[in-house]
Amino acid sequence: MIMTFSRRSGILLHPTSLPGTPGIGTLGAQAYAFVDWLAQARQTLWQILPLGPTGYGDSPYASFSTFAGNPLLIDLDLLVQNDRAEPDSVRPPEYIRTSGTIDYGAVVSWKLPVLQRAARWFLSHGSSSDLAAFEKFKKQQDFWLSDYASFMSIKTHYDAEAARQGVGGIWHSFWPKDLAACNTGAVSAWNKAHADDIESLKAIQYFFFDQWHMLKAYANRRGISIIGDIPIFVAPDSADVWSNQELFQVDEHGTPLAVAGVPPDYFSATGQLWGNPLYDWGAMQKDDYRWWVRRISHTLTMVDCIRIDHFRGFESYWSVPYGNDTAVNGEWKPGPGRQLFDTVSRVLGDIPIIAEDLGVITEQVRQLRDGCGFPGMKVLQFAFNADEPVASAMENQFLPHEYTPDCVVYTGTHDNQTMQGFLESAPQKLRVLIASYLCRRNISAEQADAMVQDKSMCRMLVQEAIASTAKLAVIPVQDILAVGDEGRMNMPSTSGTNWTWRLAADALTPQAAQELAFTSGLFARNKQINQRQDFHTEEAACR
Repeated sequence: MIMTFSRRSGILLHPTSLPGTPGIGTLGAQAYAFVDWLAQARQTLWQILPLGPTGYGDSPYASFSTFAGNPLLIDLDLLVQNDRAEPDSVRPPEYIRTSGTIDYGAVVSWKLPVLQRAARWFLSHGSSSDLAAFEKFKKQQDFWLSDYASFMSIKTHYDAEAARQGVGGIWHSFWPKDLAACNTGAVSAWNKAHADDIESLKAIQYFFFDQWHMLKAYANRRGISIIGDIPIFVAPDSADVWSNQELFQVDEHGTPLAVAGVPPDYFSATGQLWGNPLYDWGAMQKDDYRWWVRRISHTLTMVDCIRIDHFRGFESYWSVPYGNDTAVNGEWKPGPGRQLFDTVSRVLGDIPIIAEDLGVITEQVRQLRDGCGFPGMKVLQFAFNADEPVASAMENQFLPHEYTPDCVVYTGTHDNQTMQGFLESAPQKLRVLIASYLCRRNISAEQADAMVQDKSMCRMLVQEAIASTAKLAVIPVQDILAVGDEGRMNMPSTSGTNWTWRLAADALTPQAAQELAFTSGLFARNKQINQRQDFHTEEAACR
């Protein structure tokens, strides 16, 4: 499909990073205030990370379900306002902060029981119209909701049992065999015995989706489109794998036969072992890729445009035998290629997709991306390399003068250092190279250092991205504010401190909005448009 995007710009900010609410950002008043700030700044894009419920490591890219919403994002004040919870039941304890970084352990131990109580109260005291809407929601979402609720109910029980026994693992390693196999009779018996628990889990999802759709509608009315995110792979500890084992490379017990990763490269001598179960693309083809069609269709009810993470995996993926400690012994195997996207397009029509095409990209991957008309990504932070001579550096594909319009430019992503942090840690010769590129003249080391210190170099790089020929420019809010590495969202291959950053309550000032509006206007990026309708196609998809 030949995607045509009008010239637009916006901000990357995950809702968990919103300020002012107990423990973690939510879909409440602060989210609406952020939308208002975006409109004031004349931005028309808001990019988010995956919205699913997070597990160990708190990563939105490792969710218990690719279809479900993260309960921690539910705003408790909105529940009270909508008569879905009692006011006294949602007050946080003193140890839950409204500022500073997110303490996921504390938030989970406090907020999930609060939501469970709210769900029970709603189910017994909710208005007839609200309960009718809940019943409608259950019917519309039953293609994933029942499996998710069953999975989470069983998981909660056996995780607690495993903790008491001092053992670990995921569902295929210690659940009873019939439940691990997702045996219909066993799961039905479980659901009957735990009916109240199952219904509460569904009610919590109703709360999330109701709040999210209200927020999205508000953003759309203000001229702001939402860019969502689909990771190519799903988490091993997920309802997705458990309830669809025939579509994954797992044995009769649910144990993976092979897992995902990437091969050894310049950055890692042993590669990266991600551990995600791999799809059985042959089985998916026989089913006409129904699971993927549903996944994309469902996501498009929540967002206006989709970024697909690790797009290259659709052309070929690195398969590592399960149980290996590194990714060294993997091999490349073919993915579904154009056939998948042809099928999606035939069923859903032309859809707006951004391909995350970073890393080592082959000619075959470029042909798949370009054949489908998906814009790729350019990350400005990748544009400069102090180890290369200037002549070589100036040919870097991530430099703005090398862009073609059919791409999306970012100063950085959720996996990068913030731009200010990158500049502060950069060697002096790299600072000089960047400053000289930005200023179009020779810059001294002293001048370059001063530009980093007063944060003007970071601001100029943001301006460079917005000024570029790329049709879409998306800037992490940390780079708009020139936040240092204390604002870094994720450091790949580490755990414990990722995904915890939150905005300061007073960070998004009217002045910052005015400056961004001016820059976007100067480079023709703040024309008012019509959300999804503006993401359109010129030719039939992948024909």
